[in-house]
Amino acid sequence: MAPARADIAGLILAGGQGARMDGQDKGLVPLLGEPMVAHVARRLAPQVGRLVISANRHADRYARYGEVVRDGEPELGAWQGPLLGIAAGLAAARGETWLVVAPCDTPFLPFDLAARLIGAAQAGQAPLAYAVSGGQRHSACMALRTSLLPALLGYLRAGDRKVGLWQSRMGGVEARFDDAPEAFVNLNTPEELAAAERYASQ
Repeated sequence: MAPARADIAGLILAGGQGARMDGQDKGLVPLLGEPMVAHVARRLAPQVGRLVISANRHADRYARYGEVVRDGEPELGAWQGPLLGIAAGLAAARGETWLVVAPCDTPFLPFDLAARLIGAAQAGQAPLAYAVSGGQRHSACMALRTSLLPALLGYLRAGDRKVGLWQSRMGGVEARFDDAPEAFVNLNTPEELAAAERYASQ
């Protein structure tokens, strides 16, 4: 049985350093005249009951799009990859059963992302599911039960940071999106951003 929208929180990961984008805060880099985070929020917000953004800087600007939480745990530090942001999102999820995660640089996400990810997890009797499209795994696009927070913190405190490894340890399953090959395009470089501008304007 599909969960009610009120039982789902959304998380946009915006805590990266943007090293391949000349150090820019990627979520705030403009695409078609709007910050990339605006495109992601527009697609994800209607699918969830509450939208959270994990960020390390420019909290005031991100607050226009959702509830901002700082990436990282005090004893673990910041700038250590997406799992730190996911931990912050899980901690912020108050009462929701599921957290649906997407990076701030995936502006073409499916409008049914949450339903398909959660549906795949439920069908596989798994606590999480991650997106796969055209044979490529998109580990940072996932739905996971909020009860996984203690297990995630334990993994991080042991020094591990690999997303795919943690998902496998938790028994994560695939959610297939072969019908949406452009949905998970990551815009990591100025060249990829320019290509996305051309694609989106068509």
